[in-house]
Amino acid sequence: MRHMSVDIETFSSVDITKAGLYKYVQSPDFMILLFAYSFDGEPVKIIDLACGETFPPKVLFALADPNVIKHAYNAAFEWYCLNKYGNSPLEQWKCTMLHGLYCGYTAGLAATGEALGLPKDKRKLTTGKALIKLFCTPCKPTKSNGGRKRNWPAHEPEKWNLFKEYCIQDVVTEMEIEKRLSAFPVPEEVQSEWVLDQIINARGVALDKELIDGALRCSEMITQELMAEAVEISGLDNPKSVQQLTKWLEVETGEEVDNLRKETVKDLIKDTESDSARRMLEIRQELSKTSVKKYTAMDTAMCADERARGLLQFYGANRTGRWAGRLVQVQNLPRNSMDDNMLGLARELVRKKRLEDLKIIFGNIPDTLSQLIRTAFIPAEGKTFYVADFSAIEARVIAWLAGEQWRLDVFATHGKIYEASASAMFGIPIEKIKKGNPEYALRQKGKIAELALGYQGASGALITMGALKMGLGEEELPDIVRRWRSSNKRIVDLWYAVENAAISVMKSGQPAGVKNLIFAREADYRTGQDFLTVMLPSGRKLFYVKPFLSPNQWGNDSIHYYGMDQQTKKWTVVDTYGGKLVENIVQAIARDCLMVSIARLSQAGYHPVFHIHDEVICDDLDADIDNMCQVMGEPIPWAPGLILKAEGFTTNYYKKE
Repeated sequence: MRHMSVDIETFSSVDITKAGLYKYVQSPDFMILLFAYSFDGEPVKIIDLACGETFPPKVLFALADPNVIKHAYNAAFEWYCLNKYGNSPLEQWKCTMLHGLYCGYTAGLAATGEALGLPKDKRKLTTGKALIKLFCTPCKPTKSNGGRKRNWPAHEPEKWNLFKEYCIQDVVTEMEIEKRLSAFPVPEEVQSEWVLDQIINARGVALDKELIDGALRCSEMITQELMAEAVEISGLDNPKSVQQLTKWLEVETGEEVDNLRKETVKDLIKDTESDSARRMLEIRQELSKTSVKKYTAMDTAMCADERARGLLQFYGANRTGRWAGRLVQVQNLPRNSMDDNMLGLARELVRKKRLEDLKIIFGNIPDTLSQLIRTAFIPAEGKTFYVADFSAIEARVIAWLAGEQWRLDVFATHGKIYEASASAMFGIPIEKIKKGNPEYALRQKGKIAELALGYQGASGALITMGALKMGLGEEELPDIVRRWRSSNKRIVDLWYAVENAAISVMKSGQPAGVKNLIFAREADYRTGQDFLTVMLPSGRKLFYVKPFLSPNQWGNDSIHYYGMDQQTKKWTVVDTYGGKLVENIVQAIARDCLMVSIARLSQAGYHPVFHIHDEVICDDLDADIDNMCQVMGEPIPWAPGLILKAEGFTTNYYKKE
């Protein structure tokens, strides 16, 4: 089997960062400028397509040859671009970015090279961003540049030669990353998942263009009206200015205003006695709705066939292997709370841009538009959305992993985990925890405990999850923590067993097994790679880069490793503990369950168009929702005893049921 490493540079008038790969390539003016390649680690060669060079026959043959594995960093880009002109089957491509993510590194060729400690001659050149802007994107016509709309090699020959060096260097860096990680290959199963993910992303999902156009127009009109009203009330030049509005509010109310964050504004509306101040704050609430940004993102990403593609990034959440949202950010769509009839009415009024009717019936237009965002995703003409999601997947996985039998019994029967948790915590028969009974108030405590405490959280986690807003007193929280842990002893044991196993591996270098998991220290000292790994039941591994032990704030051994700090977004030392490791493991197993279901549904003839968290949306004709749920609930060979359940519905536009 031969290997070819590839990097290309391209031009398109479409902004790839906002519109995505697929619309970028589908642009009529798209073209490949440079093609750099290396066979089996040989010196990199480059084909200057922009200057009239052509592909040698051996390269064209290799691109289609199943006996030549093609490698690229973010290979989906090279694959899709090259397939606009020829046929290079997706199954023959391997993504070095995926390899880095699988091994616990960050995304980005330069960032990964730096994190791996590549020598400077093997790293991505830093001049690339300016050169890409110069040659790969349109330029503004001016008198000095002769009114041209793009730069060609002849306009900047020296910089063009530097751009060719940059392209060559990208292949060098990509090959070095692949070499450094070669002892820790991406499993074939994960490679197959990547292929299926690219197929789903390329398929895309239809968008309701009329709804999107209507929402943008209604938003524009209501914004103008609200701004005019705010100016009339306050006399401010810019009522959206935090500084101007804060000063005005302080004068109007005679009270100091610390900030205008969402929660603060909500409290000020309740507390102020000034009608003018209250209305200004209400207007700020309405104007600060970010719903219109989603519609703008949809409009920008919409391809000529009115479909959005590339909405999910495979392994985008790194280590756990979960997906990350791209372009429209489908992972954080606002929820809709209207009933079906009102939702349908609102959609039609927005599609027809009937703003006055919307104001009369629904009042708050920004909130209405926000609730309609999901409904902008629609099935293809003549088809239906089949939507199914796992019920309490993480709660099921952690119960299975820990062997918490009473929880497994709940999931095998009625599935009411909040009620069952409250029953276990407070010693109340579950039959009494139902609407109409005084004991039903305990369900709230069971629910918040389930949401916050599974990964070694305590009172702080309950507060973060909204315990105080749910009406619980801070003095109640320690008792809730104690009761939950007392009724879930096997889960508590799992936290410490996982942490002890990881520390044991770090100290002894010997593998350790815990609850269908295998902890190990894996290293390749020739290339400087060193990992703490956790083999999951699926056979996939979690990687913790360059791990070491260091005392924590209590003086006990604590696991540290190199990773992405979620606050600073920088590659740095991160510490972890039993509950956090369990969270990674549970979320990774839940992700593997979802991936198995997506593959099974595809094999059964369903057409997934996107998925959000634990929910899959298929776009099909005359399918069977009960069968879809059954497929998702089927046992998984590598997880004997794990009880999965999916519930679903059909709809003519995406929504939260």
